[in-house]
Amino acid sequence: MTAPGSTPRTASRTARPRHYLMCPPTHFTVTYAINPWMDPAKPVDTELAVAQWEDLRDLYLRLGHRVELIEPLPDCPDMVYAANGATMVDGKVLGARFRNAERSAEGPAYLEWFRANGYQELHDPVHVNEGEGDFLVTGSWVLAGKGFRSAPESHAEAQEFFGRPVIGLDLVDERYYHLDTALAVLDHDEVMYNPEAFSPGSRAVLERLFPDAVLADAADAAVFGLNAVSDGRHVVLPEAAAGLAEKLRARGFEPIGVDLTELLKGGGSVKCCTLELRRPAH
Repeated sequence: MTAPGSTPRTASRTARPRHYLMCPPTHFTVTYAINPWMDPAKPVDTELAVAQWEDLRDLYLRLGHRVELIEPLPDCPDMVYAANGATMVDGKVLGARFRNAERSAEGPAYLEWFRANGYQELHDPVHVNEGEGDFLVTGSWVLAGKGFRSAPESHAEAQEFFGRPVIGLDLVDERYYHLDTALAVLDHDEVMYNPEAFSPGSRAVLERLFPDAVLADAADAAVFGLNAVSDGRHVVLPEAAAGLAEKLRARGFEPIGVDLTELLKGGGSVKCCTLELRRPAH
Protein backbone atom coordinates (compact mmCIF):
# COMPACT_ATOMS: atom_id res chain seq x y z
CA MET A 1 0.00 0.00 0.00
CA THR A 2 1.36 3.41 -0.99
CA ALA A 3 1.59 6.03 1.73
CA PRO A 4 -0.08 9.44 1.23
CA GLY A 5 2.16 11.71 -0.80
CA SER A 6 4.14 8.81 -2.21
CA THR A 7 3.56 7.62 -5.77
CA PRO A 8 5.67 4.99 -7.52
CA ARG A 9 7.62 6.45 -10.42
CA THR A 10 6.34 3.66 -12.63
CA ALA A 11 2.68 4.53 -11.96
CA SER A 12 0.53 4.77 -15.07
CA ARG A 13 -0.98 8.20 -15.59
CA THR A 14 -4.68 8.61 -16.27
CA ALA A 15 -6.23 11.89 -17.35
CA ARG A 16 -9.57 12.72 -15.77
CA PRO A 17 -11.95 15.23 -17.39
CA ARG A 18 -11.99 18.48 -15.42
CA HIS A 19 -14.39 21.40 -15.20
CA TYR A 20 -12.84 24.87 -15.23
CA LEU A 21 -13.99 28.46 -14.85
CA MET A 22 -12.00 31.08 -16.75
CA CYS A 23 -12.22 34.82 -17.39
CA PRO A 24 -11.15 36.45 -20.67
CA PRO A 25 -8.46 39.14 -20.26
CA THR A 26 -10.54 41.64 -22.22
CA HIS A 27 -9.54 44.48 -19.91
CA PHE A 28 -6.10 43.20 -18.91
CA THR A 29 -3.45 45.83 -18.27
CA VAL A 30 -0.96 46.69 -15.55
CA THR A 31 -1.71 50.08 -14.02
CA TYR A 32 -0.69 49.31 -10.43
CA ALA A 33 1.83 47.07 -8.67
CA ILE A 34 0.73 44.69 -5.92
CA ASN A 35 3.36 42.00 -6.54
CA PRO A 36 7.00 42.05 -7.70
CA TRP A 37 6.08 40.97 -11.23
CA MET A 38 3.92 44.01 -11.94
CA ASP A 39 5.51 47.14 -13.45
CA PRO A 40 3.12 49.82 -14.75
CA ALA A 41 6.04 51.31 -16.72
CA LYS A 42 6.23 48.21 -18.96
CA PRO A 43 3.81 48.22 -21.90
CA VAL A 44 1.13 45.53 -21.99
CA ASP A 45 -0.27 44.13 -25.23
CA THR A 46 -3.87 43.28 -24.31
CA GLU A 47 -4.56 41.79 -27.73
CA LEU A 48 -1.64 39.40 -27.31
CA ALA A 49 -2.78 38.55 -23.77
CA VAL A 50 -6.21 37.61 -25.16
CA ALA A 51 -4.65 35.45 -27.89
CA GLN A 52 -2.43 33.61 -25.39
CA TRP A 53 -5.37 33.08 -23.04
CA GLU A 54 -7.50 31.75 -25.92
CA ASP A 55 -4.76 29.25 -26.76
CA LEU A 56 -4.90 27.99 -23.15
CA ARG A 57 -8.69 27.71 -23.20
CA ASP A 58 -8.62 25.89 -26.54
CA LEU A 59 -5.99 23.48 -25.21
CA TYR A 60 -8.22 22.56 -22.28
CA LEU A 61 -11.08 21.89 -24.68
CA ARG A 62 -8.90 19.70 -26.90
CA LEU A 63 -7.86 17.71 -23.85
CA GLY A 64 -11.53 16.97 -23.17
CA HIS A 65 -12.13 19.38 -20.32
CA ARG A 66 -15.15 21.59 -19.84
CA VAL A 67 -14.61 25.35 -19.67
CA GLU A 68 -17.10 27.92 -18.47
CA LEU A 69 -16.61 31.68 -18.65
CA ILE A 70 -17.29 34.60 -16.36
CA GLU A 71 -17.75 38.07 -17.83
CA PRO A 72 -14.82 40.35 -16.92
CA LEU A 73 -15.53 43.65 -15.18
CA PRO A 74 -14.01 46.71 -16.91
CA ASP A 75 -12.39 48.02 -13.72
CA CYS A 76 -10.86 44.67 -12.73
CA PRO A 77 -7.84 44.04 -14.99
CA ASP A 78 -6.66 41.15 -12.78
CA MET A 79 -9.97 39.30 -13.02
CA VAL A 80 -8.38 37.08 -15.68
CA TYR A 81 -6.66 35.30 -12.79
CA ALA A 82 -9.76 33.22 -12.12
CA ALA A 83 -8.04 30.92 -9.64
CA ASN A 84 -8.13 33.75 -7.12
CA GLY A 85 -11.91 34.14 -7.38
CA ALA A 86 -12.98 31.24 -5.14
CA THR A 87 -12.18 27.71 -3.98
CA MET A 88 -14.59 24.87 -4.72
CA VAL A 89 -14.41 21.48 -3.01
CA ASP A 90 -17.12 18.78 -3.10
CA GLY A 91 -19.55 21.24 -4.63
CA LYS A 92 -19.02 23.78 -1.82
CA VAL A 93 -17.87 27.24 -2.85
CA LEU A 94 -15.72 29.34 -0.55
CA GLY A 95 -15.64 32.89 -1.86
CA ALA A 96 -12.56 35.11 -1.93
CA ARG A 97 -11.80 38.24 0.04
CA PHE A 98 -8.84 40.14 -1.38
CA ARG A 99 -6.16 41.90 0.64
CA ASN A 100 -5.59 44.69 -1.90
CA ALA A 101 -8.27 47.28 -2.60
CA GLU A 102 -7.49 47.12 -6.33
CA ARG A 103 -8.95 43.60 -6.49
CA SER A 104 -11.70 43.86 -3.87
CA ALA A 105 -14.57 43.83 -6.39
CA GLU A 106 -13.52 40.46 -7.80
CA GLY A 107 -14.61 38.36 -4.82
CA PRO A 108 -18.27 39.42 -4.94
CA ALA A 109 -18.30 39.13 -8.75
CA TYR A 110 -17.14 35.51 -8.68
CA LEU A 111 -19.49 34.59 -5.83
CA GLU A 112 -22.39 36.10 -7.80
CA TRP A 113 -21.43 33.97 -10.82
CA PHE A 114 -21.69 30.84 -8.70
CA ARG A 115 -25.01 31.97 -7.25
CA ALA A 116 -26.41 32.80 -10.70
CA ASN A 117 -25.33 29.41 -12.01
CA GLY A 118 -27.23 27.43 -9.42
CA TYR A 119 -24.55 26.66 -6.84
CA GLN A 120 -26.17 26.62 -3.42
CA GLU A 121 -23.50 25.83 -0.84
CA LEU A 122 -21.77 29.20 -0.82
CA HIS A 123 -19.76 30.90 1.90
CA ASP A 124 -18.85 34.60 1.84
CA PRO A 125 -15.58 34.60 3.81
CA VAL A 126 -14.90 36.63 6.93
CA HIS A 127 -11.12 36.45 6.61
CA VAL A 128 -8.85 37.38 3.72
CA ASN A 129 -8.26 34.49 1.34
CA GLU A 130 -7.38 34.71 -2.33
CA GLY A 131 -9.07 31.56 -3.56
CA GLU A 132 -7.04 28.86 -5.24
CA GLY A 133 -4.13 31.24 -5.26
CA ASP A 134 -3.55 30.08 -1.68
CA PHE A 135 -5.79 26.98 -1.36
CA LEU A 136 -4.66 23.92 -3.35
CA VAL A 137 -6.61 20.69 -3.08
CA THR A 138 -4.95 17.27 -2.95
CA GLY A 139 -6.62 13.92 -2.46
CA SER A 140 -6.16 14.05 1.31
CA TRP A 141 -5.74 17.70 2.28
CA VAL A 142 -6.25 21.33 1.42
CA LEU A 143 -2.83 22.99 1.32
CA ALA A 144 -3.07 26.62 2.41
CA GLY A 145 -0.53 29.38 1.86
CA LYS A 146 0.06 32.41 4.07
CA GLY A 147 2.67 35.07 4.49
CA PHE A 148 1.81 37.62 1.80
CA ARG A 149 -1.90 37.54 0.93
CA SER A 150 -4.28 35.10 2.66
CA ALA A 151 -4.74 35.54 6.42
CA PRO A 152 -3.82 32.63 8.71
CA GLU A 153 -7.38 32.76 10.13
CA SER A 154 -8.73 31.85 6.69
CA HIS A 155 -7.27 28.36 7.09
CA ALA A 156 -9.55 27.48 10.02
CA GLU A 157 -12.48 29.07 8.19
CA ALA A 158 -11.83 26.86 5.15
CA GLN A 159 -11.43 23.72 7.24
CA GLU A 160 -14.72 24.35 9.02
CA PHE A 161 -16.56 24.99 5.74
CA PHE A 162 -15.08 22.17 3.68
CA GLY A 163 -14.69 19.61 6.46
CA ARG A 164 -11.27 18.66 5.12
CA PRO A 165 -7.90 18.90 6.88
CA VAL A 166 -6.16 22.18 6.01
CA ILE A 167 -2.35 22.25 6.12
CA GLY A 168 -0.88 25.74 6.60
CA LEU A 169 2.33 26.59 4.73
CA ASP A 170 4.43 29.73 5.17
CA LEU A 171 5.65 31.50 2.04
CA VAL A 172 8.83 33.53 2.51
CA ASP A 173 9.81 34.83 -0.96
CA GLU A 174 7.76 37.78 -2.19
CA ARG A 175 8.14 36.65 -5.80
CA TYR A 176 6.06 33.61 -4.88
CA TYR A 177 3.35 35.48 -3.03
CA HIS A 178 0.60 32.89 -3.63
CA LEU A 179 0.87 29.17 -2.97
CA ASP A 180 0.02 28.41 -6.59
CA THR A 181 3.22 30.13 -7.72
CA ALA A 182 5.32 27.83 -5.53
CA LEU A 183 3.48 24.48 -5.63
CA ALA A 184 1.25 22.52 -7.99
CA VAL A 185 -0.90 19.44 -7.41
CA LEU A 186 -0.14 16.80 -10.03
CA ASP A 187 -2.43 13.92 -9.06
CA HIS A 188 -4.17 12.93 -5.83
CA ASP A 189 -1.42 13.41 -3.19
CA GLU A 190 1.41 14.02 -5.65
CA VAL A 191 2.84 17.52 -5.99
CA MET A 192 5.74 19.55 -7.31
CA TYR A 193 7.12 22.57 -5.49
CA ASN A 194 9.95 25.05 -5.02
CA PRO A 195 11.57 24.40 -1.61
CA GLU A 196 13.14 27.88 -1.49
CA ALA A 197 9.70 29.53 -1.46
CA PHE A 198 8.83 28.07 1.96
CA SER A 199 9.95 28.57 5.54
CA PRO A 200 12.15 25.81 7.02
CA GLY A 201 9.26 24.42 9.05
CA SER A 202 6.89 24.36 6.09
CA ARG A 203 9.58 22.75 3.95
CA ALA A 204 9.87 20.00 6.56
CA VAL A 205 6.10 19.49 6.48
CA LEU A 206 6.16 19.18 2.68
CA GLU A 207 9.03 16.69 2.86
CA ARG A 208 7.04 14.61 5.35
CA LEU A 209 3.76 14.71 3.42
CA PHE A 210 5.23 14.41 -0.07
CA PRO A 211 8.53 12.51 0.11
CA ASP A 212 8.47 11.78 -3.64
CA ALA A 213 7.55 15.28 -4.79
CA VAL A 214 9.01 16.77 -7.95
CA LEU A 215 11.30 19.62 -6.90
CA ALA A 216 11.69 22.70 -9.08
CA ASP A 217 14.97 24.55 -9.33
CA ALA A 218 15.28 28.33 -9.16
CA ALA A 219 15.29 28.79 -12.95
CA ASP A 220 12.03 26.90 -13.52
CA ALA A 221 10.38 28.56 -10.52
CA ALA A 222 11.34 32.00 -11.85
CA VAL A 223 9.42 31.46 -15.10
CA PHE A 224 6.35 30.39 -13.10
CA GLY A 225 6.82 26.73 -14.00
CA LEU A 226 4.92 25.73 -10.87
CA ASN A 227 1.88 27.77 -11.84
CA ALA A 228 0.64 24.69 -13.64
CA VAL A 229 -2.54 22.66 -14.13
CA SER A 230 -2.66 18.86 -14.21
CA ASP A 231 -5.47 16.46 -15.10
CA GLY A 232 -3.54 13.49 -13.73
CA ARG A 233 -1.66 12.87 -16.96
CA HIS A 234 -1.24 16.11 -18.90
CA VAL A 235 0.53 18.93 -17.06
CA VAL A 236 0.02 22.33 -18.68
CA LEU A 237 2.82 24.70 -17.68
CA PRO A 238 4.84 27.62 -19.06
CA GLU A 239 6.94 26.45 -22.00
CA ALA A 240 10.03 28.15 -20.57
CA ALA A 241 10.13 25.64 -17.66
CA ALA A 242 12.04 23.08 -19.73
CA GLY A 243 13.85 21.45 -16.83
CA LEU A 244 10.63 20.89 -14.94
CA ALA A 245 9.03 19.39 -18.04
CA GLU A 246 11.83 16.83 -18.23
CA LYS A 247 11.35 15.87 -14.59
CA LEU A 248 7.63 15.41 -15.21
CA ARG A 249 8.27 13.17 -18.22
CA ALA A 250 10.52 11.03 -16.07
CA ARG A 251 7.56 10.50 -13.72
CA GLY A 252 5.26 9.43 -16.54
CA PHE A 253 3.43 12.73 -16.98
CA GLU A 254 2.88 14.42 -20.32
CA PRO A 255 3.95 18.09 -19.98
CA ILE A 256 2.47 20.59 -22.43
CA GLY A 257 4.20 23.95 -22.64
CA VAL A 258 2.24 27.12 -23.34
CA ASP A 259 3.17 30.78 -23.80
CA LEU A 260 1.45 33.11 -21.34
CA THR A 261 4.29 35.62 -21.08
CA GLU A 262 2.00 38.61 -21.51
CA LEU A 263 -0.12 37.55 -18.55
CA LEU A 264 3.03 36.95 -16.51
CA LYS A 265 3.41 40.75 -16.51
CA GLY A 266 0.56 40.75 -14.00
CA GLY A 267 2.11 37.98 -11.91
CA GLY A 268 0.15 35.00 -13.21
CA SER A 269 0.30 32.08 -15.61
CA VAL A 270 -1.53 28.81 -16.30
CA LYS A 271 -2.98 28.01 -12.87
CA CYS A 272 -3.77 31.63 -12.09
CA CYS A 273 -6.07 31.65 -15.13
CA THR A 274 -7.82 28.42 -14.13
CA LEU A 275 -10.35 27.86 -11.33
CA GLU A 276 -11.34 24.20 -10.93
CA LEU A 277 -14.98 23.41 -10.25
CA ARG A 278 -14.92 20.27 -8.09
CA ARG A 279 -18.18 18.39 -7.69
CA PRO A 280 -18.74 15.75 -5.01
CA ALA A 281 -17.23 12.38 -5.92
CA HIS A 282 -19.81 9.69 -6.70
